[in-house]
Amino acid sequence: MSIETILKYKTIAVVGISDDPKRPSHFVARFLEDHGYNITPVNPKLTEWEGKKCYPDLTSIPVKIDIVDIFRRSEAIPPIVDEAITIKAKVVWMQEGIVNEEAAAKARAAGIEVVMDRCMKKEYVRYFTH
Repeated sequence: MSIETILKYKTIAVVGISDDPKRPSHFVARFLEDHGYNITPVNPKLTEWEGKKCYPDLTSIPVKIDIVDIFRRSEAIPPIVDEAITIKAKVVWMQEGIVNEEAAAKARAAGIEVVMDRCMKKEYVRYFTH
């Protein structure tokens, strides 16, 4: 599946979202929301983000999630991928600088598309703003 096709999915859980506007997880999520995506914030340390309820983990989210967009260190990825498999997400997207081949292989084996070491905002701009 191409990145362009993946970017057509509109329901995104942002794992590791920050309430600090200077953090990439905050401004990327804000950009995506401003461009028609439905953002579900995930961070056990926050109760809300930008007025939206923030969930402690993926399995607590009551709606179907298409893309799990991850802003966590590479070593924190495996349990997030396990949750993505549990909720039957379509895509696991690890942001720039995040690579975990073992977790990616596990996600792919479960039928989940994987994108690693790429920024959703930059890819959106590349494909949809000409």
